[in-house]
Amino acid sequence: MECIALTGIFPQVIDELKKGIPRTVELTSAHNVISLAQVNPGSQIFMTTVDCEDLSVGDSGIVVEILSVAITMKHTVESGHGYHIMEREKLSARCKVKYLSNSTIRANVTRCSITEPRIVDVVRPVAFHAG
Repeated sequence: MECIALTGIFPQVIDELKKGIPRTVELTSAHNVISLAQVNPGSQIFMTTVDCEDLSVGDSGIVVEILSVAITMKHTVESGHGYHIMEREKLSARCKVKYLSNSTIRANVTRCSITEPRIVDVVRPVAFHAG
C-alpha cells in the first residue's frame, strides 16, 4: 500500500497513538507540513521515528488515519527599544489522527525532498475479527 510518510516523529507520540485514542499532532518540519498539505480526512499515512534522509526499506512505524488537518501560518513582530524590528513566520500543520496498525516499509521509497511529500510502500494493515 503506497502512502505518504511523516518522518522524525517523537517515539512518545507514536506510543501515545498506539493506545488507540485519537490525538492531535502539530508538525513544523517543512517536509512534514508539505506532506500534510496533500492529504484529506480519511487518508491513511505512515508515521515513523526515522528521519526523512535515513528512511529505507525495512524501517518500522505505524499507519494512521487522518481525521482532520489544518495548515497555519503564525506571524510575529518583535521590537527592542523601538529601533530593532524582527519579523518571524512559522508554518505548521496540525492533524488529528487515529492509530490503525503497526507496519514496515517494504519497497519504493521516494527520495527526501523539501518540496514534495515522501511516498513509501508499506505492508498493508490487516485486521482479523472473530465472529
